[in-house]
Amino acid sequence: MNHLSRLVGRANELSGARRLLGRTRLLTLTGVAGVGKSRLALSVAELVRGDFPDGVWTAELAPLEDPSLLPQTVASAVGLRGQAARPAVEVLGDHLSGKRALLVLDNCEHLVEPCALLADRLLRRAPRLCVLATSREPLRVEGEAVLWVPSLPVPEPHRRYSPEALARYPAVQLFVARAARVSPAFTLDAHNGDAVALLCGRLDGLPLAIELAAVGLRTLSPEQVLDQLDQWLEPAAGESAAGEPAAEEAAAARSRHETLGAAVDWSFDLCSPGERTLWARVSVFAGDFGLRAAERVCSGDGVDRLDVLDLVTGLVDKSILVREERGDEVRYRLLETIRKYGRARLAGYGQAAELRRRHRDWYRDLVREAEGEWLTPRQEEWLTRLRGELANLRAALEFCCAEPGEARAGLETAAGLWPHWICGGSLGEGRHWLGQALWLAPEDSVARGKALWVDAWLAALQGDTASALPRLDECRELALRLGHEPTLIRAIQHRGALALYEGDFPRAIRLIEKALQGHRAARDRNGMMTALYQLTMACALSGDDRASVYGEECLALCEAAGAQWTRSYALWALGLHTWRRGDRRRATALVRGALRTRWAVRDGWGMALCIEALAWTAAFGGQPGHGARLLGSADAMWSSLGASPSGFRHLAAVHDEVAARLRADLGTGAYAAAYRAGARLTTDEAAATALYDPPRLHPHGRRAASAGA
Repeated sequence: MNHLSRLVGRANELSGARRLLGRTRLLTLTGVAGVGKSRLALSVAELVRGDFPDGVWTAELAPLEDPSLLPQTVASAVGLRGQAARPAVEVLGDHLSGKRALLVLDNCEHLVEPCALLADRLLRRAPRLCVLATSREPLRVEGEAVLWVPSLPVPEPHRRYSPEALARYPAVQLFVARAARVSPAFTLDAHNGDAVALLCGRLDGLPLAIELAAVGLRTLSPEQVLDQLDQWLEPAAGESAAGEPAAEEAAAARSRHETLGAAVDWSFDLCSPGERTLWARVSVFAGDFGLRAAERVCSGDGVDRLDVLDLVTGLVDKSILVREERGDEVRYRLLETIRKYGRARLAGYGQAAELRRRHRDWYRDLVREAEGEWLTPRQEEWLTRLRGELANLRAALEFCCAEPGEARAGLETAAGLWPHWICGGSLGEGRHWLGQALWLAPEDSVARGKALWVDAWLAALQGDTASALPRLDECRELALRLGHEPTLIRAIQHRGALALYEGDFPRAIRLIEKALQGHRAARDRNGMMTALYQLTMACALSGDDRASVYGEECLALCEAAGAQWTRSYALWALGLHTWRRGDRRRATALVRGALRTRWAVRDGWGMALCIEALAWTAAFGGQPGHGARLLGSADAMWSSLGASPSGFRHLAAVHDEVAARLRADLGTGAYAAAYRAGARLTTDEAAATALYDPPRLHPHGRRAASAGA
């Protein structure tokens, strides 16, 4: 549906928007529902892409229900990961501060005030940034330009047109294009021209209404479609006073809103009873969804599971559902106007809470399955899938937090998502949901114990020891009250991890070794893997040769499981140990192996760790220019994550030592130039540079093999 009307009849709006973006830094496209604001915004963004060399990004806000997650959602669209304890809006502002870029905020109407505040803050922080928003009303931010998106021009009523003359009207062009898809034999001619002209006029030139009406040509003639729609369409109530443009515009907007509502009502009436039920039920999904999810969530109570595919196909044919492909999977979604209509119908049926509970149960089970298969060859597949389901996972968590008695399920789901929060670079969002669920479900439970250590883990990875410590203390006390050994083992392990991040290596080794014994006894492979990885780091950084034993065991465990992402962390830790022992060549090979996997899954945190380590190996391996570039790239990555090695004592000392050595080898000016060149690289360019081995250089004859000595 989208691509057909993207550019039909919008030449003036396209040129007007481009002209305004040359004069203002905030442009909001406004208009009634169904008029094509999003389509126009995407076309404008593509048209002006060359004017914004640092990037053009689109944040789709329609599925977002929790306004507090707006900064994280926009940051994710820009390519940032929520790794830092700092507010996402600060990280986002810092990242955009020097960029000539365009940010599209699509579907702001349900978040007008938060979007206005965010846009204003980003525009103040980033003087070369432009924002293009779509909303049914302006954001009302200082300096905002507003472009009203009108309906498509329609033929004048009560006039006779030749088919050639009719075809010049954009509304007719859209109807004909959509009709040809529904009924390939359809052509605009002298017999149906009057009906098509009247139909486009009755629908006020609204693109969505026209597309929905054209679907009727599958079984009806244009005259019959017009007759049936006339039963739904009524003149807009009220007339504006002459000479009052604002009142006239408001009345016209009300009329178009009623027209679209009538067209959607008519489309609903054209559906079979089963299709109507499914339309209402799939409205519980946020964003897109797959067939299996629809079968599980929407079947029952009059809808047989075996019939769901046929009903979905019928809704696609009627342009209610949009069919899309993501990799090798077919996905479906509702346009926002259609989804809101479905939700209203679902509420009318009295089934909203039940369907949202089914929706929650499906995604809770999905999270359990993903966690259970984490240390398997499906690891990367699950990472991709959970990222793609983020809108629905948020909707499920929102239900758990908003519905009385459901907070325990929210604890389980938020805690079970720890692989996604960590690898997906969503530490801040993970802590957001865990914090809400922990507050809403304070009673003692194993689920609460798990949520406590997961929240502490995420806080520790952000360098937020002040928050992690009380969580772990509570987790330990809860585990002792419940007599639950696995929870106690995790509390001990993550207290050891905190000691590692604080640079207290002896204590870290002692605590994590104790936890490892518990994981071995329980045959907890996930726990064993993380403990072995942490022990390898702690031993490597403290000069303890047991790093090799722990690292090789960690690597063997990951390879036996076929888990490539966790294997990359074993490679990184072993590379750190090997570099410390002076074997730069093998260390480089190990860390590059880790980087290839992390690059493939877009693990920003992991990539920063790898490029940082490769800067170290280059610095002590006779490649100071290469090392300085990599250090600049790594620091830029840390900054985009809102983090820095200086926040982790176990990394900070080596980072500072390497920077000092490179500055001494190259000289201050050459070091600064190479560092800046690295910092300007994109993520992909930085990864490619890190995987390339330039010639070894010895600028002052210094021996290069003293790695980390």
